[in-house]
Amino acid sequence: MPFTPRTPRVVAARRLQRRREREATGRFLAEGPQAVREALARPRTVVELFGTPDALDRYADLAARAAGTDVPVTEVTDEALAALAETVAPQGLVAVCRHLDVPLATALARAPRLVAVLAGIRDPGNAGTVLRTADAAGAAAVVFAGDAVDPYNGKCVRSSAGSLFHVDVVRERDPAAVVAAARSAGLAVLAATGYGEEDLDELADAGRLAAPTAWLFGSEAHGLSEELVEAADARVRVPLHGRAESLNLAAAAAVCLYASARAQR
Repeated sequence: MPFTPRTPRVVAARRLQRRREREATGRFLAEGPQAVREALARPRTVVELFGTPDALDRYADLAARAAGTDVPVTEVTDEALAALAETVAPQGLVAVCRHLDVPLATALARAPRLVAVLAGIRDPGNAGTVLRTADAAGAAAVVFAGDAVDPYNGKCVRSSAGSLFHVDVVRERDPAAVVAAARSAGLAVLAATGYGEEDLDELADAGRLAAPTAWLFGSEAHGLSEELVEAADARVRVPLHGRAESLNLAAAAAVCLYASARAQR
């Protein structure tokens, strides 16, 4: 019989919706077929796959892939799946995954040409969107620095649309240490700020975006700290040609990351 909301393994998995439990176990939930597909493509990431009978039939390829790598595939009732999911209309699959953390030194030792640093970004939807954009732009690593949101927050995982499983995910409490390490690894450190003295287009025209780069992005409400702004090699603003006062975080990050991606190619 399919597991119910009261089955111990379902109860244990549901606890992963809380950050404290995720930190204690080193595990998190990935919801929906897209996230499950990308998680299964990364070896030794998925611990267990839960699915309703209908979903496991509909996504039989994913169930078979999981079973083929010795990942338990567990049938659950619709009620149990709804308890595990955090969306209003879940798609029938939820995977329990291991944390993906990579040490900062390891990520930088791989000589990335583009890195996104999320310094104190608290909104999980924004963080997941920037992570997805960084992946699309070819960034090799995304660093969650300082008092940033948990990258394994359910909304962050969903907003990343699978990109969480494609890049090196780094968590570092000291943003200044990230800047120092990136510079030591040969990356130019650029701070994205609406008050920067450098214009993004002018940097691109001068060929200064072609070098390996770590972009610093600050929180939605307060931006980057003065300390981080001063520590960067350059403070860069996105030019505003219309009457808008500013861009939101995700839009500004997309413009900056793609400017670097174009220059590097």
